[in-house]
Amino acid sequence: MQILTTWVAGLDPAVRPEAWKFLTGYYSWCSSCDERLMANSRKRHSYESLCIMCEKIQPLLETQHQGFAEVQTLIKSDVQRLYVKDAQGNALVDKNQLEKILLLNYMCNTEAEYQQGFHEMLLLFRLLAEKEHEIYWLFQFFLQKTENSCIMNIGVEKNLLMLRALIAFLDPVFAEHLEAKGQVIPALFPWFCLFFQRVFRSFDDVWRLWEVFLTGLPCKNFQVIVAYTILLIVRDQVVTEDLSGDEILMLCNNIVDLDADDLIAKACTIYEYFLKNNDKVPKEIQEFFGETKE
Repeated sequence: MQILTTWVAGLDPAVRPEAWKFLTGYYSWCSSCDERLMANSRKRHSYESLCIMCEKIQPLLETQHQGFAEVQTLIKSDVQRLYVKDAQGNALVDKNQLEKILLLNYMCNTEAEYQQGFHEMLLLFRLLAEKEHEIYWLFQFFLQKTENSCIMNIGVEKNLLMLRALIAFLDPVFAEHLEAKGQVIPALFPWFCLFFQRVFRSFDDVWRLWEVFLTGLPCKNFQVIVAYTILLIVRDQVVTEDLSGDEILMLCNNIVDLDADDLIAKACTIYEYFLKNNDKVPKEIQEFFGETKE
């Protein structure tokens, strides 16, 4: 069985900005041109209303809400560290715009606090869309479509628990080694917080993987299988050299310049194991990943 064979190459860059509006649910797949114009207008008005509301309550939050000023400072600091210039030194994006959207996201998102890394993720959405309301809603819909899997106090902890269980099932020797070295698996949370953004060679590779996540295929929680696939890169060295916990994490943090095509294909091969050996897979593992969506 070949899974995702038509997606491995990702979307053509020329259609990616518009295609993401369908993948995230910004537009309905069955919508007409007129319906999309109306939907875009509604989202623009909704965004403007949110901005007005937040502008009104911001002074109150600054004086009444403990930690609000700290979050403002953190967002500003994170965004200012971003390098957003082209080869000629020209600014690619407006950093003030990114700060505004991140602060608005923090004020409107009751489920999660601002977390460092959002600024790096939002940059990719800004490179997909120029209009401020589109950037905001694409980011919101992406988080919703991926079930907040990259948010620390919602999805990341669940991902780490699933990853530990997956390793224990697929590679007990490796699992035992990692457990003996301390809190190695929990320390891999940046992979999920950034949805693997830092392990790839280019933004195109990041978008390719995220596009797979947005489809929900080949299974739910595919991000956990992706994380396990990345761990396999260092598996033999970790076990053979009996590396310490800190050495393992350093090795993992040094994984960069991966190719999305190759990573997706290998992760799909691992998922195919579940399909071919369904009777051997523990029920709790089956529940993590569910059935493939043909």
